Amino acid sequence: MNEFININDILDFAIQNEQNAVEFYNDLAKTARTDDMHSTFVLFAQEEMGHKARLIKIKEEGIFNLPIAKVADLKIADYVVRTETKADMSYEQTLVLAMKREKAAFKLYMKLSEKAPNEDLKKLFLGLAQEESRHKLRFELEYDEFVLREN
Repeated sequence: MNEFININDILDFAIQNEQNAVEFYNDLAKTARTDDMHSTFVLFAQEEMGHKARLIKIKEEGIFNLPIAKVADLKIADYVVRTETKADMSYEQTLVLAMKREKAAFKLYMKLSEKAPNEDLKKLFLGLAQEESRHKLRFELEYDEFVLREN
């Protein structure tokens, strides 16, 4: 796992996670069971692109700084979902993975909001956390609708 020395390392990590989410949702859209879920996956991919753009802007503007000790205290390992998608994953496995990814992103943005040096950044990270939470809820509903009913 990467060593995070400064806030740019954390932002790079979050930016890459958002890019991974874009690719993940675009892949899921190709195999969605319903038109509704296809639309949801495409929408989530677009939203994750927006998250990525906001994080890039924060990084480029250099408006978020943390001392090295606080960077180490973030425990980035808590926000890594190690499981990758596989071609033979069931729909249930895919939904569970999506929920785990969204939960990890939510936790990261909540932690960043706690460390934000000003109210604007705090609100931005809280907003990102809320969007990730909404994505997770959508997957939970899909899981309840299709997976639990089939079992």
